[in-house]
Amino acid sequence: MCGIIGYIGPRKASTILIEGLRRLEYRGYDSAGIATCHEGKIFVKKGAGKIDELVKKLNFSSLPGNIGIGHTRWATHGVPNDENAHPHLDCTGKIVVVHNGIIENFQELKDELIRKGHVFRSDTDTEVIAHLIEENLRITGNFEDAFRMSLLRLRGSYALVVMFADDPERLYIARKDSPLIIGVGNGEMFMASDIPAFLAYTRKAVFLDDGEYGVVSRDSFIIKDIVSGLPKQKEIHKIEWTLEMAEKGGYKHFMLKEIFEQPKAIKEAIYGNMKEVSKVAEAISKYDKIIITGMGTSYHAALVGKYLIQRLGKMPVIVEEASEFRYEYEDLLDKNSLVIAITQSGETADTVAAMKIAKARGATVIGIVNVVGSLATRIADMTLYTHAGPEIGVAATKTYTTQLVVLSLLSIELGKLIGIDVSEIEDTIPKLPELVDVSLKMNDKIEELARELNDKRDFFYIGRGINFPTALEGALKIKEIAYVHAEGLSAGELKHGPLALIEEGVPVVGIAPSGKTFEKMLSNIEEAKARGGLIISLGDDIKLHSVSDVFLRLPRVPEELAPITYIVPLQLLAYHLAVLKGHNPDRPRNLAKSVTVE
Repeated sequence: MCGIIGYIGPRKASTILIEGLRRLEYRGYDSAGIATCHEGKIFVKKGAGKIDELVKKLNFSSLPGNIGIGHTRWATHGVPNDENAHPHLDCTGKIVVVHNGIIENFQELKDELIRKGHVFRSDTDTEVIAHLIEENLRITGNFEDAFRMSLLRLRGSYALVVMFADDPERLYIARKDSPLIIGVGNGEMFMASDIPAFLAYTRKAVFLDDGEYGVVSRDSFIIKDIVSGLPKQKEIHKIEWTLEMAEKGGYKHFMLKEIFEQPKAIKEAIYGNMKEVSKVAEAISKYDKIIITGMGTSYHAALVGKYLIQRLGKMPVIVEEASEFRYEYEDLLDKNSLVIAITQSGETADTVAAMKIAKARGATVIGIVNVVGSLATRIADMTLYTHAGPEIGVAATKTYTTQLVVLSLLSIELGKLIGIDVSEIEDTIPKLPELVDVSLKMNDKIEELARELNDKRDFFYIGRGINFPTALEGALKIKEIAYVHAEGLSAGELKHGPLALIEEGVPVVGIAPSGKTFEKMLSNIEEAKARGGLIISLGDDIKLHSVSDVFLRLPRVPEELAPITYIVPLQLLAYHLAVLKGHNPDRPRNLAKSVTVE
């Protein structure tokens, strides 16, 4: 998730911008850059690497001027390198842009602009914005009109700050599906993707809403509607947060923030893979031996992927933990094998080792990865990115749901290739952000449930079929951050041993959406209830109400997509239990965000 900072006022802009970027480092990034304007000329310094390294290498503070923009980039389109770092210029060198988000129609716009003579210097989607404004400025002769005309052409998500050398007393801003905030100072203005960037200078903030753009000078701002061009009244808010809280966007912990970021992350995962996923599906369809591997939460995503590919693609799939893969599959792999490796960081040691073994045996390797340019992406023959942005909390939340989105998209394409009717599932995909938001609205109810369960020492999560991995992932969340014993079980296994552990008051969490396994799940839940289990069920069928002590009713979705929406309440439950027990969910004991040793 990129970080944006803009400044206009009496101070030296480069100093403010460097400090603002440092305060946004927690968002994660792979490159950074700054642009300032002085005496009608734009000055830019940028590169791949961390801010402290770049400050020494590029001497950011040497940039002159009292107006400027800065950016920390988390790569999406284009690898992390100096050319792809922001800010980006137009052909004239007078228009400079920083951007957070994804421009879905950038290739279409880029092709059009190249035909008109524009020369591009990067592989990013962002650069097209600078050239589009340049082209429209030729038509209108007015920068604000050209800016608005350009916004009307963009599809996707964006937070933008734009600077124009011929108008050095103003910055131009816009927002759609990516955060952007104005910090209102005394004779100076700040723009940022998060409040921490300017909180040292002002606690007055104006929050842009989707579909708004603005023109900002040292002592004033005007916000307008992008479609109509009409001015809008905006309230100035007084920020009461501490700086530490502000870095978390007002949330108490990064984990909670990241749970609530899932609607946006899922949208990024959907639209960030629209082109690539069909190519990868076509490649997969040529193989008859498919193995999916990963570790921890990524392994649970792999299990969901198995059910999805088998159901929709009608292809048998083996799933193996990456730590076991090297010992069990090396002699079974050949050029007719396909391995799908799932890793958030792209640096997970066991998963990377499995990928290397697969490559050495001639297998084709596809990576599902969050971090652009990571080792896994360099090993893989093809990579699908989850576009979740950096995840600071150790317990995976938004990276898990975005992995499931990518696997769902892939399986839908596989189904289409063999003529399977996937229309209901495909039609539901764009609705997933809203459906996940319904789960998030249960937060208060789940926090109250956590209080009731705080003294429980054992939890059992049960599911069947494609919902079995959700039981595993829900139990993992409880274990890793609340430090409570929890087991995820296939519900059909209950009577083969685990049912002996169910006694009065033991929580049993049943994942039971409508679908192939619902009636069987209902029977399994009744078995647990008959032994005195405290039944907490998640589902969409009212029949669950009579057999449950607590019924969390979720919207009806195709069963294939239920793992995406049903995990969210379980993430919240684990979070609230951890907090009630006095644990920091962002830093669970003995655990690291990325396991880079075997």
